[in-house]
Amino acid sequence: MKSSQNAALQTLTNLSGRRQFLQQSGMGLGAAALGSIVARAQANEAKSIDKQAADLKAGEMEGLHFPAKAKRVIFLFMAGAPSQMDLFDYKPELAKQFKQPLPPSVSNGQRVTAMTRGKEQIIAPSMFEFSRHGENGIHLSELLPHLGTVIDDICLIRSTHTDAINHDPGKTLFCTGSEIAGKASLGSWLSYGLGRMNENLPDFIVLNSAFWSGDKANIQALYSRLWGSGYLPSKHQGVSFQPSGDPVLFLSNPEGVNRESRQKMLDLVTDLNRQHMHQSGDPEILTTIAQQEMAFRMQASVPELTDLSQETEDTLAMYGPEVHKSGSFARNCLMARRMVERDVRFVQLFHRGWDHHSHLPKKIRGQAYDVDQPCAALIRDLRQRGMLDDTLVVFAGEFGRTTYCQGKLTHKDYGRDHHPRCFTTWMAGGGVKGGITHGVTDDFSYNVVENPVHVRDFNATILHQLGIDHERLTFPFLGLDQRLTGVEEAHVIHDILA
Repeated sequence: MKSSQNAALQTLTNLSGRRQFLQQSGMGLGAAALGSIVARAQANEAKSIDKQAADLKAGEMEGLHFPAKAKRVIFLFMAGAPSQMDLFDYKPELAKQFKQPLPPSVSNGQRVTAMTRGKEQIIAPSMFEFSRHGENGIHLSELLPHLGTVIDDICLIRSTHTDAINHDPGKTLFCTGSEIAGKASLGSWLSYGLGRMNENLPDFIVLNSAFWSGDKANIQALYSRLWGSGYLPSKHQGVSFQPSGDPVLFLSNPEGVNRESRQKMLDLVTDLNRQHMHQSGDPEILTTIAQQEMAFRMQASVPELTDLSQETEDTLAMYGPEVHKSGSFARNCLMARRMVERDVRFVQLFHRGWDHHSHLPKKIRGQAYDVDQPCAALIRDLRQRGMLDDTLVVFAGEFGRTTYCQGKLTHKDYGRDHHPRCFTTWMAGGGVKGGITHGVTDDFSYNVVENPVHVRDFNATILHQLGIDHERLTFPFLGLDQRLTGVEEAHVIHDILA
């Protein structure tokens, strides 16, 4: 075995590539210096992360810039954009204006999509009943009866707005802070800034619903850049768990390979990679080493994580009947609780099917069925386990839907187009006040009239609750100190914080 390792190392030593050429030429000194600097920076980052992980395990929620209120985040992302008017933003007076034109003074010539450009904007009131819930009597749609039972833990933000009017840039902006592809995602920033709390699991995990009950024809793809690391080291990117087979691709050993032989393989590959690192100074090699070692540990930790046999019947019932289906939103919510219980830093759930340009009432009923009970169960489950105070749960889509109809309009059938001017998001736990609403829209749920919250503000607030100043968490790239909230102003929503 030793001789084969030596032979492999000698082969690697003799490799002749671009970096080796630079090292052997007049630029060798500079290349060596660069490699040394990169190696030291990586080592310092590793030490910093180790220290922070030890502090957090000891219960000292120091954060990066100031004391944190939350340790971890569960982000429930509703891809396709839920209609705020049919779920959260009660506008009873619109019933009197059924099929009336939207006043030009309301739309004010604002941008619309190509799908409704030049068409008459006819008001479509929600067909759903709203009722009051919780101590403060917050209005919620009849489609959300379970969420109403935990509304005193939730802060509804009815004044969220965004710059994007189409799905791809809208999702990219929310998840990475920019409409331009290639930026680092929110979870990657948290991984980079705060480090790992559990050495046996990734600090950023992604769960995509394998099925949904809403629109199944007009579905946009989800792309890995939404949980990618962009310009940050790739070890900070999200790890996507699969609904069937190995939760993480290629996690299981192939037939004939046991754990002992896998350890020997890993030792050999690590030796090779370290030799290559000393030659080239490429920091991504350190990422490769770390990720391979993590994958080896995950072979033991992931099967335990995904085994629901120890969950009680009461817990399973709380999440609803769909929890028994692998890949369902309900099961993913339970998995998210198990992940944060094991100190995974950031878990992001994606649930598609919300793009309701036509037949909205029928489709949104199915979507609400998918998410209402599991969302409420997740909040209740975290609270019962004493975890809600230091776990921030957030819920959002990429934008809202229009008050005017798209397609055929009747009292019980209508569609809605994309609407970036206002929509509803919510937060729960993690130092956020519960049982309140923030922000107000006009009588048509078309414009924000009080306490606007941009997507940048939303993300800045998430960072703040984890002890991060969004203006100080930066990474140098292309001549700019990059940050999640970009170069435009962003403000923490202090009014909603406990």
